[in-house]
Amino acid sequence: MMPRRPAPEPVQVVKQRRDETLAALVGGVPYIGFLGARFERRGDELTGILPYADALIGNPLLPALHGGATAAFLEMTAIISLGWAMLWPRIEGGAPVPEVGALPALPKTIDFTIDFLRTGLPRDAYARAQITRVGRRYASVQAEAWQDNRDRPIAQASGHFLMPPRDE
Repeated sequence: MMPRRPAPEPVQVVKQRRDETLAALVGGVPYIGFLGARFERRGDELTGILPYADALIGNPLLPALHGGATAAFLEMTAIISLGWAMLWPRIEGGAPVPEVGALPALPKTIDFTIDFLRTGLPRDAYARAQITRVGRRYASVQAEAWQDNRDRPIAQASGHFLMPPRDE
């Protein structure tokens, strides 16, 4: 007689573990809280959300989102997406939710280039990152930010990141 496979975890347990791990990952970056940004996940895909705040306006005459806030938002989205991709196999493997201090180090920025495509209007902004390459030493990521229409991004960025050593 063949041994029985263990029953799969309930979906709610898996979702809760994913959400708690993402919260721990984002909570480990104080600047995300300073900007008021947050991240939502759908499966393994993350969307960064930068809610509108008067403090994010760079030019009050237009008014327009500050370019530094937009760039920081895109860089944070790229770094959190890389961190999420590093943690994903552990999460799906059933590992317990890591504490904030026990999380693996996040990738460090080597270079980051941003193209401002349109004026960021005084409203919420969204961003997603696409990891184009991940190696043992560095990763390449492209990110884009938009507001009302994803087909009309306000900025796009490309960056290279130094990957933290893996504990294998």
